[in-house]
Amino acid sequence: MKWMQSLDLSHPVRNTRRDFSNGYLVAEIFSWYFPQEIEMHSYDNGTSLPSRQGNWSQLQRFFQRHEFDIPKEVIEGTIHCKPNAAALLMEKIYTLLTNRKIKSSPVEEEFDFTDSSYQEQLPAHARSTASMAIKNNIASTELSTDPDHILCRQKAQAIINVHLEHRRQERVEDPRRFGIRPTLGELCPRKVPPSNYNAEESLQRHQTHEALQNEDDVDGYPAHYTEIQVNQLSNASDGFLPPIHTTGMYSAVHS
Repeated sequence: MKWMQSLDLSHPVRNTRRDFSNGYLVAEIFSWYFPQEIEMHSYDNGTSLPSRQGNWSQLQRFFQRHEFDIPKEVIEGTIHCKPNAAALLMEKIYTLLTNRKIKSSPVEEEFDFTDSSYQEQLPAHARSTASMAIKNNIASTELSTDPDHILCRQKAQAIINVHLEHRRQERVEDPRRFGIRPTLGELCPRKVPPSNYNAEESLQRHQTHEALQNEDDVDGYPAHYTEIQVNQLSNASDGFLPPIHTTGMYSAVHS
């Protein structure tokens, strides 16, 4: 704002969205830096749509000659008085002409000139409906500039998709307002594992158990165990020792 005030423009900037929409003040700013290329008598300080398109068509040809990196989306948003479009345009012009950067300006790769940020700040009951969102985010001048019905439908559909996404978030954040009851899975208690539970030890024990089972298998067939009682002779007076229980293993034989 101090930089624009130092240029001594013919009209003071009171409403950024309205004052920069016709491109007259933008041309006046560039005339201070390029007086031989920008002639103000060829620009019309009117508010009609033909005046805006005429001024901006001259400015766009000027931008192309000097290879100024000003996105077309920002210019279109400024013409149609979209939120934050004119402010972003002036930040880019300030950076180009003064070779300085605004530290507080966020870097935005995708330009979103809708009122979604404003709607998120409002309480749920005060947010706009789907029809009101289309009315607020699509200007009447856009319909005149783009007579293609398919393109207008795509813009309206994109706004409706954003609106529906906000409604889904509201249902998740405040389910009681919409009368949403929790499911049976949400009502089930979740048991927390003990603090001394070690997943690595459990996995290691499971792998060791599987390895032992694989060693016991012979030729791919599971091992079978049987108990055999054996009577051993002894030099003792009784002649016999008590029976010894041993365990033998045999495996299936291929036929």
